[in-house]
Amino acid sequence: MQWLQSRVQRELAGQIEASRGRLYRLAFAWCHDTTLADDLAQETLSRGLARLEQLREPERLMSWLFAILNRCWIDHLRRRHEEVDDEVLAEMPSDLPGPEGYAERQEAVIRVRTAIAALPLGQRQVVTLVDLEEFSYAEVADIMAIPIGTVMSRLCRAREALRGLLKPAAAEPRLRSVK
Repeated sequence: MQWLQSRVQRELAGQIEASRGRLYRLAFAWCHDTTLADDLAQETLSRGLARLEQLREPERLMSWLFAILNRCWIDHLRRRHEEVDDEVLAEMPSDLPGPEGYAERQEAVIRVRTAIAALPLGQRQVVTLVDLEEFSYAEVADIMAIPIGTVMSRLCRAREALRGLLKPAAAEPRLRSVK
């Protein structure tokens, strides 16, 4: 029986380590700082591995890890006594061919990231967990330790705000070449 628990623990530890990319991506969406996102992801992995025996439901591993990430983020904010500021976001590499496609994609990525960064922290967290990481409302409620109704209302307000922030740029007329 001991060897079975040990094997399960090793498998879970492997899954925790494999989740580093997802943790980093979400942390970056919340803080917009590559170094801080890396630190938050690393701290989450460290806490998760150190407290692996506390995981009661192995099938909820990802929710459990994202709840740890949320606590790491809150701890960071409490230490700093300030909100995360809205920085100009670094460009992300694109796999689109050609410079025009690359420029358009970069412009869209920056617009969306800037719009998400403009959201209040609670809305930003909920929209990234639901829309980017595809967690259910109930899982987000568990991760953030808030009622499911709060998740739903924050998500509704966040999506409405994003529509408003992204719509004006889409309505701008495109320049056309006249010969």
